[in-house]
Amino acid sequence: MHHITGGSDTDQRRDGDFHGKEARYRRTAEFIEVLRRTLTSGEPFDYEGEFYRFEGAFSSVKPHGEVPIFFGGQSDDAIRVGGRWADVYALWGEPLAQTRERIELIRAEAARHGRDIAFSLSVRPIVADTEEAAWDKAAAIRRAFEENLAGGNGGAAGWRIGRGENTAVGAKRLKDEADEKLIHDERLWFGVTQLTDGGGNSTALVGTPQQVADALLKYYDLGIRTFLIRGFDPLQDVRDWGEELVPLLRAGAAARERRLAPAGRG
Repeated sequence: MHHITGGSDTDQRRDGDFHGKEARYRRTAEFIEVLRRTLTSGEPFDYEGEFYRFEGAFSSVKPHGEVPIFFGGQSDDAIRVGGRWADVYALWGEPLAQTRERIELIRAEAARHGRDIAFSLSVRPIVADTEEAAWDKAAAIRRAFEENLAGGNGGAAGWRIGRGENTAVGAKRLKDEADEKLIHDERLWFGVTQLTDGGGNSTALVGTPQQVADALLKYYDLGIRTFLIRGFDPLQDVRDWGEELVPLLRAGAAARERRLAPAGRG
């Protein structure tokens, strides 16, 4: 279960939520605490916090095994909450150096609570049979975004008007990286990120399936163990990834695990 605290005060108020970001993170922490107890407690429990109050809370329906708690955010408040409560910390597709720095920071916060934490990376692969064709595809995707953002159709114009200012630290980091340059680490592309002011899961890895798999495996080497990949052309992208990218990624990860395994173990 992935918990999103909300990066835009404007959007939160549209949904009737007038708490500031600091309060929202405190609320998220309480929610996760109550959720964990509800999913695991064998008897009713009471809870009284800043935002939630329960008497005799209990669920007769329990999950089969543990439900991992995913969480994301790059502000100091977010890292404090995620380090204390998350099982898996979700990261945007940032350059390798910045990703390494964030992983070390979050791990240190989790260690303060005697916890280990895993990591997930969100990125949008753009693959083609040749590297040149992949970059051509990326350029076409950017042109489509530019046309939509120019108000060429009502849906895109409505989306632009409806956007609230994104005050999330993670979005600002992506925007700053996009303003610095559009391509990091050889094939991490910020072409759409620049147009959307750092919003959303917008960074892309561009290349052949093998090139993109090799790029993803560099994040695996940093400690990423979950990859959340989504596309700009969802149906065709899933077909393309299933044929080559995902098998290559799994094979590369398995090879690394075999090298890391103690002698005598599979």
